[in-house]
Amino acid sequence: MLEKVLVANRGEMAVRVIRACHDLGIGTVAIYSEADADSLPVRIADESVCIGPAASSASYLNVPNIIGAALNTGADAVHPGAGFLAENAYFAEVCARYNLTFVGPAPDTIRALGDKVQARAAAVAAGLPVVPGSEEPVRDATHAREVAREIGFPVVLKAAAGGGGRGIRPVADPDELTGLFSLAQAEARASFGSGDLYVEKLIESPRHVEVQVIGDGQTVLHAWHRECSIQRRYQKLIEEAPAPNLPHGLSDDITQAAVRLMQALNYHSAGTVEFLVDASGDFFFMEANARIQVEHPITEAITGLDVVAAQLGIAGGESLGVSQDDVGRNGHAIEFRVTAEDPTRDFRPDSGRIARLHLPGGYGVRVDTHVYAGYEVPPFYDSLLAKLIVWGETRAEAVDRSRRALAETMIEGPATNLAFHQAVLDDAQFAEGTYDVGYVEALHARVDGVTA
Repeated sequence: MLEKVLVANRGEMAVRVIRACHDLGIGTVAIYSEADADSLPVRIADESVCIGPAASSASYLNVPNIIGAALNTGADAVHPGAGFLAENAYFAEVCARYNLTFVGPAPDTIRALGDKVQARAAAVAAGLPVVPGSEEPVRDATHAREVAREIGFPVVLKAAAGGGGRGIRPVADPDELTGLFSLAQAEARASFGSGDLYVEKLIESPRHVEVQVIGDGQTVLHAWHRECSIQRRYQKLIEEAPAPNLPHGLSDDITQAAVRLMQALNYHSAGTVEFLVDASGDFFFMEANARIQVEHPITEAITGLDVVAAQLGIAGGESLGVSQDDVGRNGHAIEFRVTAEDPTRDFRPDSGRIARLHLPGGYGVRVDTHVYAGYEVPPFYDSLLAKLIVWGETRAEAVDRSRRALAETMIEGPATNLAFHQAVLDDAQFAEGTYDVGYVEALHARVDGVTA
């Protein structure tokens, strides 16, 4: 059993982990940058430590300062949350070096899944279908062009060490490749410290479906799937669980494939396996995330599992304690990512003081947030303000309840994307649940004030 956990993250995810720890009787330490001194995690944690100035590189990515904070406060574990150092194998190794339990998978697993070429090889070895592409990182634009001609345009360039939608560039033809290769490489290097890229066939108009898995190093279970196709520039905006209109046979095939991959890796902790599903119903492995996902609450809503509590228990040496048959599925849940962005101005991020705030409630409504009236939204980090999670016995009920919940939500101060979410709920294609990753662009063509 863990006794004191340092939460190496910020915002709503830090709040989520701190609350789970408190529910389990585990002490908590929040870390914060100078810009986050008045943040909610600092207010609700048992202890807090400032680890540097506003810049992430000097604070939330500052491994020596984070480890020092853990040791100085007597923490015996570190939970990395999602983002920042959550999928950093080096950070996990440093935690172990100082006898701090890392709440997540083993460093070797993080490294294998974090490198997209290695993850692809692991998927092939586990018998998962993969998108045609390069088996190793491409050396340069000339090499990328050779691979692209072999598998056929259009292709997509992806950061080998990437995730979160960064370092990705679709390429329609050979003439585009040289310039886009340089852009993707620069973004990959800036985001992940590695400019390695690989080339993959572009699956046109796919759905993005992911499977939540939880493993204790011996057994891996799935907690069903989520639809993540409503995204802009590879950044998710709305997710649903379970994925709507997914045939029963395809649902079984995808969840079993995810378990097969993670079982082969003796996966330890919560994680996600992501797939593309084409128009004919064929699915392909895309990537696996060796961490908890921002959208995990909708899985909790339909299964009754506490995914963060499971992470903490497994890290403390406990087994899962349940079988696959115990992981039921009840109803439908939708998550809306409420951000400080203006959809009418190309989703430009905003910041500033929240003058007034009213968040919705009632049966089937959950809000995960770190903001409050008077909170100053800093301009230095991700623009996520809150996650609105709505459950219903059916998808239709969840959609109707979402309308009520969004109508109740009031955030005065920075611009938000609330109007975008309301436009989605009023759209016939969303109501049918028949959308794909091109949905936001299609909505832009139909609805004024929504940019792609």
